[in-house]
Amino acid sequence: MAATIEGAIKARLESLAFGVPAFRDGPREGQAPPYIVIEQQAITTNARACGDFGDADAETVVTETLTVDLIQHARTKTGAARARNAERYGLAETIALALHGCTLPAAPVPVTAVRVRDIDRFPIADNRVRHSITVEVQRALTRSEVIPA
Repeated sequence: MAATIEGAIKARLESLAFGVPAFRDGPREGQAPPYIVIEQQAITTNARACGDFGDADAETVVTETLTVDLIQHARTKTGAARARNAERYGLAETIALALHGCTLPAAPVPVTAVRVRDIDRFPIADNRVRHSITVEVQRALTRSEVIPA
């Protein structure tokens, strides 16, 4: 079982054997592309799913927003004046499809919904491209997250 939702997403992606390593919060030093980075962006309460305020038995439901960034080389040099595409087209969409609607069985808390909101593509320096996949995970907020042991 993963300790965090980021870890559960990492476990899910690694189980699918895309041949791309995944990391929480950043790659290891010197990691060559392609690789995936999973980062938590925000946690917000989901008022519609939380029941009445003040109800001691009501579960607090939160939506955790994460980004799953796929970093790849854009091109590979094949000669003095030639290059070919190195980007794995469709890989970002395949990752998004694998996450949308999954249950994240390695998650530390029960997950009620995983939604992929969008995929953005950004050229970045050094002949690399980043596909940023925004993922929303709806889950219960646990006491251990609020009150340290």
